[in-house]
Amino acid sequence: MMMKMKTKLALCLLCLSGSLANAQGSAPTARGSESMLIALENGWNQAQLHHDSKALDGLIADTFVSTDNDGTFMNKAEFLADNKDLSYAPTLVANSDQKIFLYGNVAVVAGIYHAKGLNRGKPFDHYGRFTDTWAYLNGKWVCVATHTSALKKKR
Repeated sequence: MMMKMKTKLALCLLCLSGSLANAQGSAPTARGSESMLIALENGWNQAQLHHDSKALDGLIADTFVSTDNDGTFMNKAEFLADNKDLSYAPTLVANSDQKIFLYGNVAVVAGIYHAKGLNRGKPFDHYGRFTDTWAYLNGKWVCVATHTSALKKKR
């Protein structure tokens, strides 16, 4: 049963990445770019949820940089390697309140993320803000930088 679910998940991710690649071929328009960027952000979440570094590799630029909420700074290779760490086992990775700011072939997506699961066997439930900078390069949107900041828990 678990193998069937993994096969279905892999097939869905493969179809999603193929659909996104085909849709990205033409020049960006404001409305099309906004929809595409939301889809890419959702694909990113799914890739992190399932430790799919191959899918993430197609979403980020070779010059990608990541600054995490604890100050950790990673380049593309480090980010992809970190995504393969199975001691981090999220059960939920989702965005909300996303806003998109377009500047020609550059876009900034800002919003709130929610990640929940186990990290090194201990439960976590994090909320934070994110800012992703995307560039339209060689016929497709790729993320060139991401930054996250933790949100304080509500009492």
